[in-house]
Amino acid sequence: MRPRRDIGDPSRRLPLWSPSVVNVVTDFGAMGDGETDDTKAFELAYRYAESRVKNGVGRTVIDIPAGTFLIKRPNALLNGAAPPRPANGLRFRGAGKRMTEIVFQPATGPGSYLCRNMDVWANVKFEQIQFRSATPGASFFYSYSTGQAQDYRFSECEWMGEWEYGLALDGTDTNSEMRWDACRVGGSYRRAFLYSGLSQRASNPQQQDQFLNYWFNDMKVEYDWGNFLEFPYGGSINCRGGSYIIIGKRPDQSPEYGRSSTFFRFPPGQHHDSVQRFHASDIRFEVRDPDVVIIDCSWGSGTVHFSDCDDTANAYKDFASSVSAHRYAVGARGPLIRYDSCQLAGRHEYRPATPTDKVPKVVRYDMCLLRSHNSADFVLSEDAPSTPFVTFVDCIDEPSETPAGEPTPTPGATPASVPGGAASPFA
Repeated sequence: MRPRRDIGDPSRRLPLWSPSVVNVVTDFGAMGDGETDDTKAFELAYRYAESRVKNGVGRTVIDIPAGTFLIKRPNALLNGAAPPRPANGLRFRGAGKRMTEIVFQPATGPGSYLCRNMDVWANVKFEQIQFRSATPGASFFYSYSTGQAQDYRFSECEWMGEWEYGLALDGTDTNSEMRWDACRVGGSYRRAFLYSGLSQRASNPQQQDQFLNYWFNDMKVEYDWGNFLEFPYGGSINCRGGSYIIIGKRPDQSPEYGRSSTFFRFPPGQHHDSVQRFHASDIRFEVRDPDVVIIDCSWGSGTVHFSDCDDTANAYKDFASSVSAHRYAVGARGPLIRYDSCQLAGRHEYRPATPTDKVPKVVRYDMCLLRSHNSADFVLSEDAPSTPFVTFVDCIDEPSETPAGEPTPTPGATPASVPGGAASPFA
C-alpha cells in the first residue's frame, strides 16, 4: 500500500510524492451515486491542486470518473479567491459527456456559483463533463479579472437545468481567449449562458474594457429559453458550425427581455470604444417561435458578419414571413453588417440612430436567398422613410406580388421601408 499524507482532512490522505493526476473518487472519497453529498471531496481536490502551484504554474489534473456527483456548496469545484496567488494551468477531466455528471444544488440559486476565479487562474480546461443546475437560478462560473483570468477551454461538455448565468465575466481587463469545442448548451438561462461586464467594476466606466476572443466551434446550442451570448461591453466573438435552436418560451414576462429569447444580444455599451466584432459561419438556426431572436445588436461601431448560415428551417410556418429575427441599430459609424451566401426567412429590422442620409452604406447582402420576401420589402425600418444604407448584391428573392401593370422591384435595388414590425428591447 503506497504511503499517503494528510491534506487537511484526517479521513483522506494523498501519496507522499504528490502526483500530478488525482481522482475525486479514489483519492478524495467522492461517491458519485447522485445521492451522497460529494462537496467535501471536490473542495479537497481543488485545495490539493492549489497547493501544487509552483513558480506560477499549476501542475494538477483532476479526474472525475463516470457517475453523478452532487455538490451543495458554492465554489466547491473551483475556488480561486483572495488573496490571489496567480497560477497558470488547471484541468478537470471527465469520462465522457453524460457519463460524468456534476449536479449543483446550493441552498439558494441567485448569487451561487459552482466555480469562481477571482483573478487567480489562467489556462483552465474542462472536458467531457455534464453540469446540471438542480437549484433554479444558480450559476456555473464567475470570472473576475484585471489581467490574470483568461484562457478557458471547454471540450465536449454539456449544461442542463435552469441557470441564471452560465459564465459571468466581470472586471476591467482580459477575461479573454475562451473556447468551446463540440459542447452542448441545453437547459435555460434567466440572463445568458455567457455574459460580459457583469457588475461594471471599473473605476472609470468610460475606460476601455477588454473582453476579447471567444470561439464556439461545432456546437449544439439547443436550450429551452433565455439568451446565449450577451455582450454589452463588446468583444471579438466567433461562432462556427453547429445547430442553434431555442425549443421553448420564457415562463414569465421579463422586465428586461420581455418574452424574447435571443442567441446573440449586443446592447449599447456604456464604455470607451473597444473591439466589437462578431462572426457566425456555417450555422443552421431554427426560429420555432415569433419570440425567438437570432441577433439584436446596438453596438455603435464594429463589424457583424454572417457567412453561409441558414435560418429557413421553419420558413413554411404561418408566422415565418412576419418575424424579424435579425435586429440592428445603425449609425454614422456602423456597425458594418454583412450577410454572405445566407438563406434568410422573415424580414430584418434596422433602427437608424441618426437621420438615414447621415448613415453610410453599412449593410450588405451578397448572394443570399431571401425566402419570404423580395428585396424591396425585406427591410423593416419604422423610423425611416427609406433605407439607402442597405445594399443587395446578386441575391435571389421571392417573386413580387406587385399588381399587374406595375413594375416589379429589381433584386439589388435599395429596399423601401416596410411599416409594422416587432418592437426591439433596445428601441
